[in-house]
Formats: sequence, structure tokens, C-alpha cells
Amino acid sequence: MTEAAGLVPKRILVTGGTGLVGRAIEKVVADGEGRPDEEWIFVSSRDADLTNAGETKALFEQHKPTHVIHLAAMVGGLFKNIRYNLDFWRRNIHINDNVLHSAYETGVQKVVSCLSTCIFPDKTTYPINESMIHNGPPHSSNFGYSYAKRMIDIQNRGYFEQHGCRFTAVIPTNVFGPHDNFNIEDGHVLPGLIHKVYLAKQTGSALTVWGTGKPRRQFIYSLDLARLFLWVLREYDEVEPIILSVGEEDEVSIREAAEAIVEAMDFRGELVFDTTKADGQFKKTASNAKLRHYLPSFQFTPFRQAVKETCAWFSANYANARK
Repeated sequence: MTEAAGLVPKRILVTGGTGLVGRAIEKVVADGEGRPDEEWIFVSSRDADLTNAGETKALFEQHKPTHVIHLAAMVGGLFKNIRYNLDFWRRNIHINDNVLHSAYETGVQKVVSCLSTCIFPDKTTYPINESMIHNGPPHSSNFGYSYAKRMIDIQNRGYFEQHGCRFTAVIPTNVFGPHDNFNIEDGHVLPGLIHKVYLAKQTGSALTVWGTGKPRRQFIYSLDLARLFLWVLREYDEVEPIILSVGEEDEVSIREAAEAIVEAMDFRGELVFDTTKADGQFKKTASNAKLRHYLPSFQFTPFRQAVKETCAWFSANYANARK
């Protein structure tokens, strides 16, 4: 049917398909953003060990994708990164090299990989933009993960220059939403806080936030990011990466984020900041000027609404949520 209509079918393989962003893409595709000429295949670490070159190649030969969204990675919050920088480097380097090389060897037309704003230099001017990725070392707390992610950009350039491949990458700011990892020790700041508020409500205790609450972040709702991923896959033709983020004016402090969660979950207890705990980077403000050049009218979900939806999902799915 699609071929008769002049459309060449796309087979889109999503690695890391059961994670935060993979689930969000699956949801927006299912909710009407998918197209009739697209077949979506979501895979996880249960389908193949992407640190293993043979298993990765076999996965590509099995599914024969024409397009890939590469989300699979070893990820974790600030404190997990500090402890395991070497592991983050090695595992992610292996995963990324295997996925990109299998994509090249099996003739994939386009790969969109997912980077992170933590890859940017620690000492930099703000706002950061796409041209500044390699201008200096990343923050020392997660250098292993950051350098491994930076290397995707190097490989994309290499595959394009040597083989003409259309491999690109997106750089989202702090992503959150349903299906996140809500682990308090190893998760990211927002889902960790949601879990903490949930528990504090259950026990009637105070809510303790690690650090001063002063660092500032741009948070992007996973469902908004998913819609932008579809646009990048279908329309964005540059090899150079693109930052996917709310505007600089929508940056919020950790304190403001905690207060939004407190409000969303109707928490009535005390809010305490444990200033003996590390803050991490004070800010990593990113410019979304390039995104706005392409999509001037894209509507982001308001932060408090997105927090409310995420809190509601976590409360409803507490038994099965990653935590």
C-alpha cells in the first residue's frame, strides 16, 4: 500500500527502546505522530548486548533497519558517574562504535544518536551552542561518559567524510518524564526528587534535597523530546549536532524544581537542603537558537504541567517503576 503510493517504507530501529526517551518515542508514535510508511522496532539490552560487536551486527542483520535512533547507553546521575568514570567510558565507547559501524556495514540511511549537555566544556561562556562541544575538557565529575558521548560527533563526521553516511546527533538538556529511572542514589535530579517526595509523604518526614538548590537546569519533557526526535529523523539533514532544549528563559533552579514537585504531589512537610552534598555544575545553559531557526513555533509543555504528569505517572506506576 505505502509503496504503491510512492512511499519507500522506513524500518526504524530504536536502541535503548525501553528507556525514558525510547518509551516516549513509542508513545508519540502510537498516539498519532507515526506515519504509514514507517515501521518502528524498539529494542533493549534484552535483545542484544551492544557492547558486543557480533551481537550488535546480528541485531542489525535480523531487523534490517533503514534508519536508527540510537539511545542505548550506560547512564547515571552525578554520584554514580563520580564512582565509575572508567566504566562509563568503556561501555559507552563500545556501544557507540558497534552501533555506528553496524549501521554503516548494513547500509542504514540515517542514524540519529543522543548526546547530552554534560559533554560541553566545564569552563565556557554561556549560553553554550553546538559549535563549542570540543572547546575544552568536560566537568571532571563525569568525564568518562562525556568524552564517550563526544566521540559520537567525531565518528559521525568521519563516517560522513569517508563514506558519505548521514549520521547525526541531538543534544537534549535534562530530560524527564514517565519511565524514567527514579532511583534516589543513581538517578538524575528530577526523578530522584519525585521519589523522595513520594517516600516523605508516606513516612511523614521532611524532604531533604542534596546540595544548595541553587544550580540551574533546562528541563525538557520526554514527550516533547520524542516529537523533536521524529522531526530530526525525518527533516534535519546536517551532520553537525543540534541542541534540543527549552529556551534560556525557561531555566529553573533545583529549588524551583523541588517546589514544583512538592506542589504537584501536594506534599505538606518541611523542605531541607543538605549543603554537605555536592552541587555538580552550577549551570550549563544551552542556546536553542538553531532549533528555533528550524522550528520557530514548536510548543513545549509548560514545566509545571510536565512535572505534574510525571508525578502522576510515578504514583500510579510505583510498583513497576525503575527505582
